[in-house]
Formats: sequence, structure tokens, C-alpha cells
Amino acid sequence: MRIGHILSLVFLFAGSLHVDARAQDAALIARGEYLARAGDCIACHTNPGGALFAGQLAMPTPFGTLYSSNITPDRETGIGDWTADQFYAALHTGRFPDGGLMYPAMPYGSYTKVSREDSDAIYAYIRSVPAVHQQNRPQDLRFPFDNRSLILGWRTLFFQEGAFKADPAKSTEWNRGAYLVEGLGHCGMCHTPINALGGNTQSQAFQGGLIPMQNWYAPSLTSNKEAGLGDWSIEEIVDLLRSGVSHRGAVYGPMAEVVFDSTQYLNDADVRAMAVYLKSLSQGTPPAEAVTTVPAPESSLLLHFGQTVYEARCALCHASDGRGMPPDYPPLAGNPSIQMESSVNPIRMVLNGGFPPGTKGNPRPFGMPPFAQSLSDDEVAAVVTYIRAAWGNRGTPVSARDANLLRTAPQD
Repeated sequence: MRIGHILSLVFLFAGSLHVDARAQDAALIARGEYLARAGDCIACHTNPGGALFAGQLAMPTPFGTLYSSNITPDRETGIGDWTADQFYAALHTGRFPDGGLMYPAMPYGSYTKVSREDSDAIYAYIRSVPAVHQQNRPQDLRFPFDNRSLILGWRTLFFQEGAFKADPAKSTEWNRGAYLVEGLGHCGMCHTPINALGGNTQSQAFQGGLIPMQNWYAPSLTSNKEAGLGDWSIEEIVDLLRSGVSHRGAVYGPMAEVVFDSTQYLNDADVRAMAVYLKSLSQGTPPAEAVTTVPAPESSLLLHFGQTVYEARCALCHASDGRGMPPDYPPLAGNPSIQMESSVNPIRMVLNGGFPPGTKGNPRPFGMPPFAQSLSDDEVAAVVTYIRAAWGNRGTPVSARDANLLRTAPQD
């Protein structure tokens, strides 16, 4: 064989290897983008109207205001100097490359379960986005919370480092759902009660609680009395995660942002796996018998007043019998989100209104108008009390003071 032919074959082989390497890099980056969506990284690290992953999103907390960091590959102001090992360590341990402690607004309590393989894919994706030269904004926390050394105490109480461990007694699908919900999805950050120190414990995982940063209530996922999905079909849960609406209800507030930025982009297998796991958290749990102190509607002036407001303002969409017109207008009769122990969410919806997220499966969502300007605190309290007690619902009453507190509270 001539030397020229041999050299041609060598060059062809080398070129093939180069093409294969580029294809592998592209596949890794695409997988990293998908996983970053699953982790909802955009929601915190991209300021509305700002550059992708350039940070500076303000996050009010009971301790002051935190600002998200620039995670673009800019070498001076971003994480362009980080290695894959350092990036994984940040997710897994909640520490910067120099050993500094991250504030727990970064959900490393959940991300510690992310696999090294998935971390490397996300790292490859983030390194592929445009670098943005933008300094991080200093955190604005009150004394003594501006002292990062205090995070050591918080970590001792609330952080447990460790990889995700599959349950051999469960199916592969269930374990995949658990990995996404408990790890990348960091659902426990909102759906687990937050105490005065800003921490939550594994013993109360997914039991629900108020989100102080956003003035919304994240319902329990372990109780069918709240947002437990044990009585939902897998298809109904998939619809909610994929499009933001189902025949059982719709998502609003922070959960609408999760669907918009994250879960609508997941593939069918992963959304179904999450649904399987979420359903299992409360499967077989009967609805708790909530005792209402509100008298029967026909004998209660409060409920009669609330019914009058409801018929005038709400019945056109939600129907006089509370059945609604799902999926566009969710039912209120028998709706667990209406009957939860906390009345924060229904009060907020009456006051501020809202829309489910605009998704591929529901690109033009029907929304609810705000009534803060047209209803008094007494009217808001009456109509929310009515929908929590009518049609067999078992919610407890709310007061005009409850309505006023949320009317004047900072909104997200």
C-alpha cells in the first residue's frame, strides 16, 4: 500500500475521532442542560430580564436579602476557574472551592444527592453558555446572620451530606422519581416545614409549611387532606407537572414557576417517575377529619354573606355548586387545596389572582382576576370561609384580620 494511502486513512481516522468527540461533547452538554432544567437552576441564577445564569436575583428571607451568584463561565466574576471536581464538591458539600461556606438558600441539602455523572453533565452545560462579566452583589443580611461562620451550626443541625441511595424494595421507576424529587428537584426545600433557624428536618420531610420568603403555603405531600396525591391517578399528576393544570386542579404561585422553568421540559419517563414517587408519599392516607367551627350555611350570617359574594364574583367560572369547569377553571368543591389547615393560598388567590404557567401543553392558560381592589377584608374573609365550608368542604373559617395581613404583606 502506498504511503499516501496510509496517510489518507490515518487522517480519515483522526477526523472521525474528532467528529465523534464533538458529538459526545454535544450530547453531554444537551444532557447537562436537561438536568439543569430538572434542578430548576434558571429560577434562582437568572434575574428577570438579565443574562442567563448571571445571578443577582434578590431573595428576601427573614434574615435579610440574599442575591444569587453568577455561575456563567466568566473566569473573574463567574465560575470559569472551577474544575469539575470543585463544581461537584459545591453541590455535594455546600462549600466554595476555597472551603468557604455557602448559605443554605443554595439547596445543597438536596443537591448532595446528585450523582457525580449528573454533576459533570451540568458542569459541561454551564461551561457552554455565554460568559457574563458581572460582579456578584454583596449579601444584605442583618447581624449576626451576616457572619458566615454561623452556618457551621446550621449545618450541624440540618445538613446531612451523602449520595442518593436507591431503595431495593422499590421499582426502578420509583427510585428514579425519588432521585429527581429529593435531589435535583429539591422539592423538600418548600414542602418541608421551615423553622425559626431557616432549617428543616428529615423527620418532617414533605409535611408542608409556610414559605416565609414568598408568603405562600407549600402544602403537605404526605397527607391527602392537603396536596397529597395518593388519590390522584398517575395521568392526573403527570398533567399537573407537565402543563400546570389537570382535571383535579391547577398550580399557582411558586409552583407555577417550577412547572414553567423546570418540569414542563422533562421527558415522559422522568415526569411519570416523579408522579409515581409523589403518589406513594400519601397513598393509602385517608383525608383527615377536619372539624369546622362554621355553622351550616343556611344558619350562618357569615356564610350567607360569603355565598352572596361568591355568586356575584366567582360562580360564573367555578359554578354555583363549586364544580368549576376543569381544567380551565378548577373545582372548589372537594378541592384539598381549599381545605388545608392554612388558609394563606386561597386568601392570596382571591386578593391577587394569578395564572397557571404558560406551557407547551397549556400555552394560553385561563387566569383568575385579582379582587384586592374591589373586595373589603370582610368580604374576602366571608367568601374564603364560604368556599372552605360549602359543598361538603371541611375547612376552618378565616377572619378579616387574616385577609388584611396578606393584603399588606410583601408579594413575591
